Amino acid sequence: MAADGGTVTVAVAGSTGSIGTQTLDVVAAEPDRYRVVALGAGGGRLDLLVDQARRTGARVVAVAEEARAPEVAAALPGVDVRAGTDGLASLGAEADVCVNGVVGFAGLHVTLSTLAAGRRLALANKESLIAGGPVVRQVRHTPGAELVPVDSEHCAVHMCLRSGEADGPDRVARVVLTASGGPFRGRTRAELADVTVDDALAHPTWSMGPKITVDSSTLMNKGLEVIEAHELFDVAYDHIEVVVHPQSIVHSMVEFTDGATVAQLSLPDMRLPIGYALAFPDRLAAPFGRIDWTELRRLDFEEPDTEAFPCLGLAYAAGRAGGGAPAWLNAANEVAVQAFLDGAIRWVDIPEVLDDALSRHDGGRPDSAEDVIEVDRRAREVARRLVSERA
Repeated sequence: MAADGGTVTVAVAGSTGSIGTQTLDVVAAEPDRYRVVALGAGGGRLDLLVDQARRTGARVVAVAEEARAPEVAAALPGVDVRAGTDGLASLGAEADVCVNGVVGFAGLHVTLSTLAAGRRLALANKESLIAGGPVVRQVRHTPGAELVPVDSEHCAVHMCLRSGEADGPDRVARVVLTASGGPFRGRTRAELADVTVDDALAHPTWSMGPKITVDSSTLMNKGLEVIEAHELFDVAYDHIEVVVHPQSIVHSMVEFTDGATVAQLSLPDMRLPIGYALAFPDRLAAPFGRIDWTELRRLDFEEPDTEAFPCLGLAYAAGRAGGGAPAWLNAANEVAVQAFLDGAIRWVDIPEVLDDALSRHDGGRPDSAEDVIEVDRRAREVARRLVSERA
């Protein structure tokens, strides 16, 4: 899937964020192989977006915040500058591969437009599958459409499944996602009653934004990844397991029916899964996350404590309920986490708010992006009310 005599063209939605900037690092490592033709971002860090467009020579630039588009257009004469959610979504049809690193629901539109255009989607936007799974399923069968996950755990599963392609999906016994355990691994629920925001943000392995770091501390991040794995690989929830692996070297595993387990190992480096998605079915020549086996001393695994970290079980429950339940849980979780970051509720209140919110889901099944957005809106209303009752 290459254009221009072997050069793969790349669009990057969310180019000023962590995934976007690391994608440009990967492209820069193999400039003869990849060429960035389109970039898009929200309304913040537009100076960086302009700089990226100048450095890469991108011919299309999208600004999600419509009011800011004119200043970008003035800074980039001759470039096709597009605005709004539709402008961001249009990037999906501009290249051989579109990397979706957008945060939030704007990313769902990028996912849908990329797949509908029959292009490869390198997916790092969680809302696309957690909230929009039923809608995304409808366009994944578009001729030419291809979805390769960028999230490190799901990219690892994708790699592992390739080893068993000749056997067929009925030979997959289980998918095992690994979790670092976050900053509170080993603590009991009683010991977590008074943890602070600073405590929750002290992740032992990854450097991430506040929201996802708190999700890692509650294991909700891993629960949401369970839902993503179900959507990506069509594996039943009873065959998706989570193990805590504090070294974050084994990113996921797949066990086959004969008892063989295939695992993907590397040092934590998001450029590896990004590069995998760009190069698939080939691989990059530039190494990212290479392990020095003379330095690696041990790999530990343990069962997650679902009593101390009940968010993992709530995610399984929402996934099994299906329909709009994952979107509902995802939205309620965003409200609860923000409330914790703002000091309105305690860390231990997060799963209690989510459990209460999930019990109020109406069982609806979204059939369009607009339906998903409406589920999200209603869930946020419910969660805000529950938070206010605890404040």
